[in-house]
Amino acid sequence: MKKIYHLSTCDTCKRILKELDPPSSFILQDIKTEKITEKQLEEMQELSGSYESLFSKRARLYKEKDLKNKDLDENQYKNLILEHYTFLKRPVVINNDEIFTGNSKKAVEAAKASIHE
Repeated sequence: MKKIYHLSTCDTCKRILKELDPPSSFILQDIKTEKITEKQLEEMQELSGSYESLFSKRARLYKEKDLKNKDLDENQYKNLILEHYTFLKRPVVINNDEIFTGNSKKAVEAAKASIHE
């Protein structure tokens, strides 16, 4: 599978997508207009190893719901991501059996190298 989950209204995602310059073989999914399915999230979790690694602790709702003071388990991370797209650490780049999550320079460089190898 070659897929990129992103948010079209996010300037950081736009910048990273431009930098990645994915070939046409990649499917782009705007998670705001096309919600992530449970199956898709489970596939991401299988590649990443945990729901927590896919979870964005920078989301506005994370602060609003005071989640930093709660001890969340894997199931809760999964349900929160399914509940609201902003909890997904973006972008998520899947290139066959590799996954790259988030917008750190390291993750973006690794994704770029993987896409264009």
